[in-house]
Amino acid sequence: MTGPKGLAGGLSNYGDPAFSAYLRRSFARSMGYSSDLLKRPVIGIASTASDFNNCHRGVPRLVEAVKRGVLSAGALPLEFPLPSLGEVFLSPTSMVYRNLLAMAAEEMIRAQPMDAVVLIGGCDKTLPALAMGAISAGRPAVILATGPMMTSRFAGERLGACTDCRRFWAQYRAGTIDDATIDAIEGSLATTEGTCSVMGTASSMAILCETMGLMLPGTAAIPAVHADRLRAAEASGRVAVNLAQTGLTPEKLLSQASFDNAMKMLLAIGGSTNAVIHMAAIAGRLGLDFSLDKLNALSDVIPVLVDLKPTGEGYMEDFFAAGGVGAMLSRLADHIDFDVPTVTGGTLAAYRQDTGVCVEDRVIRPLDNPVRETGGLVALFGSLAPNGAIFKRAAATPALFETTARAVVFDGLEDLTRRIDDPNLDVAASDILVLRNIGPLAAGMPEAGYIPIPAKLARAGVTDMLRMSDGRMSGTAFGSIVLHISPESAAGGPLALVETGDQIRVSVAQRRLDLLVSEQDLEARKRRLQRIDTERKRGWIGLYGRHVMQAPDGCDLDFLVADSIDTEEQKR
Repeated sequence: MTGPKGLAGGLSNYGDPAFSAYLRRSFARSMGYSSDLLKRPVIGIASTASDFNNCHRGVPRLVEAVKRGVLSAGALPLEFPLPSLGEVFLSPTSMVYRNLLAMAAEEMIRAQPMDAVVLIGGCDKTLPALAMGAISAGRPAVILATGPMMTSRFAGERLGACTDCRRFWAQYRAGTIDDATIDAIEGSLATTEGTCSVMGTASSMAILCETMGLMLPGTAAIPAVHADRLRAAEASGRVAVNLAQTGLTPEKLLSQASFDNAMKMLLAIGGSTNAVIHMAAIAGRLGLDFSLDKLNALSDVIPVLVDLKPTGEGYMEDFFAAGGVGAMLSRLADHIDFDVPTVTGGTLAAYRQDTGVCVEDRVIRPLDNPVRETGGLVALFGSLAPNGAIFKRAAATPALFETTARAVVFDGLEDLTRRIDDPNLDVAASDILVLRNIGPLAAGMPEAGYIPIPAKLARAGVTDMLRMSDGRMSGTAFGSIVLHISPESAAGGPLALVETGDQIRVSVAQRRLDLLVSEQDLEARKRRLQRIDTERKRGWIGLYGRHVMQAPDGCDLDFLVADSIDTEEQKR
C-alpha cells in the first residue's frame, strides 16, 4: 500500500512530471485553497444534482455535509459533477443511460487526483451505475443514497410514489375517477425530495448496496428529508478519508458471498425486478455470479418479510422506523454471511441490529410469520424464454400462476399505443397480452412491460391479467407480468415468432414459460420473419446499440465486463 497521493496523483502528462505538479498546484491555489489543505489527501465527491431530477433535489446539501466530514477527518474534499438520471425526464428511457453514467463515473474517478470518492445518488439507475463505475475505477469508494420521499395525504388516505400513481391511473382509465380527481391526486403523490416511497428500484438498490457493505450501516432507508440523512453524509465523508489510508477498494471488498447476501435480501424485501438486471451488471464487473439459476435456488428458501407496497401495505418511512437493513439482517441471520468486509473496515456483523430494539413485526416480519412464504422473484425458462425471464410473484395474482391461454400480440410501443384501447380489439380477460421489440437492442428496454389493461376490460372491472414482454416494468408496479424475456425478439429470440392466437403456457411452480407451437410452424415463421433494424450509428446511442448485452448479463456493454478488462492496466 502506497498511501494517499493527494493532488500529486495521476498527473497530467506534459512530458515533465515536476512541471505538471507545479502547474496543478498553481491552478489549485487559484481556487483559494491554503497550502496546508493542498497537501492533504483528496476525497472526491461525485454530485448527481440536476433540475431534471427530483430524487436528487437534496444532493447539494448532502455534498456540503460530506465536505464537513472530510474536513473534520483531515482531508481535502473536491466536488465534481456526473450525469443525473431523472427517471421520468429521460427519453426513451433512463436504462439507456445507466451505462453512460457508469462510464462517466469510472473515467472521472480514475482521471482526476482523488484518493477516495463518495458517490451520491438515488434515482433508479443511479446507484447501480455508480457502483459499476466505482468497481471498474479501482479507487476506494463509499456510496451515499439520497433517501426515499415521505408520504403525503389525499382524502384521508396516505399516498406515495409510485405504486399509488399506477393504482389511481388504472382507476382513471377504467372511468371510476374523473379529471378533477386525478389532477388532485397528481399534486399529492410526490411532495418531497427523494426517491419513490415504496419498495421500488431505488429503495431496493440502496438496501442491496448497504447489504454488500458499500455504504454505511443504517443509511439505506433514511428518508431524504430526515436530519439523519445529513449526518449519514457527514459520516460517509469521514469513512472515505479512512478508506484513502487503507486502500480498500470495492474490488477488494466485494466477493461472491457479498452478492449471495444481496440476492437473499432482494428476495426477502420483495424487491424490484430491475434489481436483478442491475445486480447482474455489478457482479459482471467482477466476474461474479448473480444468475437466474441461483435466484430460483434461493427463492423457495427465502420468504418475503417486508410488508411494503407494491407487495404489501407500508412505505419506506415505515421500513426505516422498523429498523431497516439492520433489522432485516437479524431476521435473516441464519442465511447471511456476516464475515464479509464493508467500507467501515469491519465486517457486516456490525450492520446487524438487535431485533429487540425497535423492529415492528407488522412491517418487518419474523421468519415464522412472513408476508409470503417464498421469495418475491422467480425466473422462468422454456421455449419462449431459453435464457430466462423474470416474474415478480409477490406482486402478482396467484390464480394466474398456472395458466395456458391465447396470446394477443403487439409488435412494439407504437402498435401498443394504437390498439390497446381500441374498442374493437379482440381480447378477453383470460388472454395473455404479449409485447415485443422493447428489449435492450430494440428500444433500450423501457418500463413499458407494465402493459395497461385494455380500456374496455378495465371499464368492465378487470384489474389484472397475464402480460409479458422483453422489456422491464417499474419496481413500484403490481401485476402478473413476465419481464426480461431473453433473448429479446430483436436478437432473434422466440418472442419474435409469437402470433395472436398462439397458446402460451406459464407455470410458476415448474418455472416454465413455453410457446405451444410446433417446431415445423416455428421454422416456417422464421423463414418469413423480417428483422427490425436495431443499429443506430450516432453518438452514445450508436455505441450502446452495438455493444449492449442481454438482460441475464445485466444489459452492460460487452467491453466493460470483467473478462474484457485489462486488470493490470486498471490498477495502474
